[in-house]
Amino acid sequence: MSEKHEEKTAPTPLPKRRVGGLGRGLNALIEGSYEKKGERLVPHPANSVGLIPVEQIEANPYQPRTHFDQDALQELAESIRIQGIIQPVTVRQTGPAAYQLISGERRLQASKLAGLETIPAYIRKADDQQMLEMALIENIQRENLNAIEIALSYQRLVSECNLKQEELGDRVGKNRSTVTNYLRLLKLPPAIQIGLRDTLISMGHARALLSVEDGQQQLNLFERIVAEDMSVRRVEQLVRQGLSPAPKATPGVQPQGEQPVVPPAEIKRAERHLSDRFGSRVQVKPTAQGRGEIRIAFDSAEDMHRILNILQPA
Repeated sequence: MSEKHEEKTAPTPLPKRRVGGLGRGLNALIEGSYEKKGERLVPHPANSVGLIPVEQIEANPYQPRTHFDQDALQELAESIRIQGIIQPVTVRQTGPAAYQLISGERRLQASKLAGLETIPAYIRKADDQQMLEMALIENIQRENLNAIEIALSYQRLVSECNLKQEELGDRVGKNRSTVTNYLRLLKLPPAIQIGLRDTLISMGHARALLSVEDGQQQLNLFERIVAEDMSVRRVEQLVRQGLSPAPKATPGVQPQGEQPVVPPAEIKRAERHLSDRFGSRVQVKPTAQGRGEIRIAFDSAEDMHRILNILQPA
């Protein structure tokens, strides 16, 4: 056999891969999970993992999370730039080149911020009800939802997926009493639910407030908890004692030794205003004595100097 003939029949060398595949997360492992059709890369059928263009994935209409911390999202995006995607998102296929997200909203958003064109995804078959159930359960188990988002997710599983509380507990790995405690949070007045969502109060505070039957008394105690920075134990003591009221002030006269209490709504407005002003997380922490502190978060020495420059007088 001639050398010329050997050159014609020699196998085509495989394309060179970029060194450092481990840093690219799952992309390095599943680049071969595509079928080449013309100029398009087509992932394997349902119940497989493949790389999908992020522009082909639409948001999950059943997403239980309503708020994403932008700073945490930026941190995740930076991690993805360096390490790649470690865990695939979950999608269902809705068309030839269209997918709908089931779970992994934060990873998808962060991947877009990181400039990724494709993302590893686990493709599943699911109808609308199955998708709702999977989305809610996977988010409850894997995401850091706040207490109200968890409660709303539990309520949707009960009402829209026709799950009993015992079945729900089995699905999410919680006992029935835990599920019941979360569902009870939805009986609190909206203002208190918002306070719990925004971490003005804790789950322990909310559970103590549920022991108060009168809605107005709940609201009054909620305002005292925020204004006086009460501990859960102190709130529980007040509830057991029958809600001993705070001293009533004569109109126009401030009780001796006490200063005006800043309303919770005004605190939140101040935090939002200052966060926008400094481009960082800001917390306003008042006390019952009219004092308090303002905390401005920074991510690095450079970020600290940036904030100090803003504080310098013009």
